[in-house]
Amino acid sequence: MQYIELKQISFHGYHGVMEQEKKVGNTYTIDLSIYFDFSNAAISDKLEDTINYASVYEVIKQEMSVPSNLIEHLAARIVDRIKITFPHIQNIKIRLAKKNPPFGGDIKEVAVVLSDL
Repeated sequence: MQYIELKQISFHGYHGVMEQEKKVGNTYTIDLSIYFDFSNAAISDKLEDTINYASVYEVIKQEMSVPSNLIEHLAARIVDRIKITFPHIQNIKIRLAKKNPPFGGDIKEVAVVLSDL
């Protein structure tokens, strides 16, 4: 199986149900695996035969700029937008993590994983 990974993409965003999260924001990281046949690109060495991961990053950046209450919703929205933008993707897996969630516990991050594998 062939796939491209984008690892530890970091954004500051305003996602969450608490007012503090909506005003101050938080740091979010994303790991993304995009499964598709890039055998033509492996032979041709041409960008048009693969998925431009800089374009994938731009899609993620745009979706991260739109506030959501839940990271579950945000992850699903990112996946949906990537699949619409790049219809030749076969499968996708995303891990979206919120760093230091503000609920009074000692926790590094909370994350959701969404996969259609």
